[in-house]
Amino acid sequence: MTRHIVIISVIFSVLISFYTSCFIIQEGQCGIVLRFGKVLRDIDNNPIVYNPGLHIKIPILEKVKNLDIRIQTMENQEDRFVTMEKKDLIIDSYIKWRISDFSRYYLATGGGDISQAETLIRRKFSDRLRSELGKLDVKGIVTDSRNQLMSDVRKLLNYGTVGNDNEKVLSNNCMFFSNFKNNEFYLVDSFKDNLEINQNSMAALGIEIVDVRIKQINLPVEVSDAIYQRMRAEREAVARRHRSQGQEEAEKLRAVADYEVTRTLSEAEHQSLIIRGEADAETVRIYANSFNEDPDFYIFLRMLHAYENSFKDDYNVIVLNPESNFLRFMKLQ
Repeated sequence: MTRHIVIISVIFSVLISFYTSCFIIQEGQCGIVLRFGKVLRDIDNNPIVYNPGLHIKIPILEKVKNLDIRIQTMENQEDRFVTMEKKDLIIDSYIKWRISDFSRYYLATGGGDISQAETLIRRKFSDRLRSELGKLDVKGIVTDSRNQLMSDVRKLLNYGTVGNDNEKVLSNNCMFFSNFKNNEFYLVDSFKDNLEINQNSMAALGIEIVDVRIKQINLPVEVSDAIYQRMRAEREAVARRHRSQGQEEAEKLRAVADYEVTRTLSEAEHQSLIIRGEADAETVRIYANSFNEDPDFYIFLRMLHAYENSFKDDYNVIVLNPESNFLRFMKLQ
């Protein structure tokens, strides 16, 4: 009985040891093994990187740190930058990056913390972009020079620069020196394997910048407001000019219309006076002819009209001398 218990215990211990010794690296990740907190390295002093799959480690003594090897996208907050013309721009950008050296990345980020890595990237990117934008004007930034700007920023982040007067860009295979004073360029071999990584580069952090892009370029609020106010003032000036021109044309048309109305009315009145005068003349002629035909009858008819107009109402009273000529036709014979 005791023998069986011992065998079961041994088997159980072996299984536990095997289980704690095995570790799995998922697809899209790589792992590094830490022994007493230090990254395991091979005989060439390169960190041992474990690819996706099943691997074995020493239990308790060694720990596994999984790192994401996929390309990461980091969105940057909008920030204010100054151009060569001393004009402010609000730039929105993003960065694509990935891990290039696992051990350096692990140490630089305090254990592979992505947020810490993005903080370091954002700080270096902001400084480098600010420096490069200070060499360009607004026209160069918003036109074709922007692609070259992004390419230069990416290279400078990856390889770093040293010096101010004589700029030195450090790459994986060679170092480029440019002497602007003497207008000479030098290409110096970096001895490849013995090349020291520039501490000013992202390679010192174990990070490779894959791509840098500017999403949007805006003017500051106070500048855009001033531009909009100027544009509004210009448009209002144009509107006032068109409005005044339209008012002038309206006054001209109104004056012409008033003239035509006055002329037409005067001509019509003139014609009406002529027609009325001709009608009055014809009426007088007819009356004259009628009077000449029978003067007594005409006088009698006119007197009847006078009576009719004088005694329209029952309350009309006329005080006249009975011998008045006006009442001669009312006298009884």
